[in-house]
Amino acid sequence: MNRSVITGTGCMIPPEIKSNRDFTIHNFYAEDQSRIAAPPQEIVEKFRMITGIAERRYAPADMNSSDLAITAAKAAIQDSKVDPESLDQIIVAQNFGNVIKHTIQSDGVPSLASRIKHGLGIRNPNCIPYDIIFGCPGWVQGLIQADAFFKAGVAKKCLVIGTETLSRVLDMYDRDSMIFSDGAGACVLEYKEVPENGSGILGASVQSHAGEEANYIYMGKSNFPDSDPRIRYIKMKGRKVYEYAIKHVPQAMKDCLDKSGVDIRDLTKIFIHQANEKMDEGIIRNLYKLYGINEVPEDIMPMSIHWLGNSSVATIPTLYDLVRKGRETNHQLQSGDIVLFASVGAGMNINAVCYRV
Repeated sequence: MNRSVITGTGCMIPPEIKSNRDFTIHNFYAEDQSRIAAPPQEIVEKFRMITGIAERRYAPADMNSSDLAITAAKAAIQDSKVDPESLDQIIVAQNFGNVIKHTIQSDGVPSLASRIKHGLGIRNPNCIPYDIIFGCPGWVQGLIQADAFFKAGVAKKCLVIGTETLSRVLDMYDRDSMIFSDGAGACVLEYKEVPENGSGILGASVQSHAGEEANYIYMGKSNFPDSDPRIRYIKMKGRKVYEYAIKHVPQAMKDCLDKSGVDIRDLTKIFIHQANEKMDEGIIRNLYKLYGINEVPEDIMPMSIHWLGNSSVATIPTLYDLVRKGRETNHQLQSGDIVLFASVGAGMNINAVCYRV
């Protein structure tokens, strides 16, 4: 049988470290533009206790989202040992295009995927590059799309990338801005003949709720009262996002496992979007409860949010690359392990992919 197999991975972790201490010199304002009375140190510590984030990475001024992606893509291609000229598609999950440092305008023409193909030096005209905007679940959606193209018989090798520089669309006066970070992760996905119990994508599930949920994550003006109202920043209704994720993501994950014919007890790892430690823990608990299990395995969920923050589409491929290559010392993967990728983000969109290593 044929399955979509990840044959190589790579990531780009930007060099600039932004610690929580760096935010203690800020004054924070609420959505109604009133100053928050609590001392910044207290706000920052409460943030750490809720999200688990102690530091995050920002891209230097001379690096854009497409630059981060090219570095991650080169690592994935080298790891897979494929000829880049043999790639049929380059699928790039992103949300803001290239945002040049110290500007307020997103640059999405040409697409990041086209820039990445150019940066990789790929000359093959039959290698089709394109972007997808699906919120934080974009990279997982890229896997799902590549798998569909494989099954349709129009592609055999795809490069799937998630890249973002969220640090350039942040409102420094908003507490939620401390969540976001920059980064890129990539994989080469190939359609290969494998045995019945061989590697590859076993199943997937996708959901979208775009009623009032469509505005849970949005672009809005700064919380600072004297800010330029024409400039927009990424904004989030944190409580709404949390409640939505806790309710709907476990259901989508269960749907994916059930479609894949996988018993949850056979899962080795769950690679969930690194959004908020408490939220991710709640999602996993609720998933196991759907199967009548109250005790979650201690080592089921690798986490990178403590030092990398939330880099949107880059969180899952970056974390998977780190674990796959032994750079996360508390987690390992072996051939035959079954893992679950799952994410939630702006839209609001949810997806999950079950994969055998």
